[in-house]
Amino acid sequence: MIVRLGRDADVSGFLGLAAQVEHWFGPMVDEPGFRRAVEDHVRRSLALVAVDPTSGELLGGLLFGVAAPVHHVHWLVVDERARGLGAGRELMTQAVRRFVRGPGTIEVVTFGADHPGAVASGARVFYERLGFRPAEAAEPGPEGGSRQVYRRRAPGPPDTPPRRAAH
Repeated sequence: MIVRLGRDADVSGFLGLAAQVEHWFGPMVDEPGFRRAVEDHVRRSLALVAVDPTSGELLGGLLFGVAAPVHHVHWLVVDERARGLGAGRELMTQAVRRFVRGPGTIEVVTFGADHPGAVASGARVFYERLGFRPAEAAEPGPEGGSRQVYRRRAPGPPDTPPRRAAH
């Protein structure tokens, strides 16, 4: 699997991924605002895709927001055929590596504990395995289901060796 920045040609792939999860998140594919958000993230180089190196098929996509010290995972979806194969983890790893600078937090809004998608999608468990912890409730999703903020510490700058005192 290859993780790279999203390109204009990937927008239709993002819409295909969105179509797979509309039953949990509400309408996206036919929403002009969603398409604009994808195009905006691609244009600003804040969209990542996981691609099958053999077929070129999109395995997953991520839209990220950089507003240090709080960074946001705006959207993350893995193709239903690729779930459990590490695409989501690799997208998150690459997002942190590419976009997070300095200490702070990374936040994502996912399903509330009582939402049917919480268990079916595995999203809450996925984020917890990546070190995110449940925080406050968020506004309900467009389909009316509950949402919750998940948060984790962002890695700080690399450790630097102590400076030697000048004599």
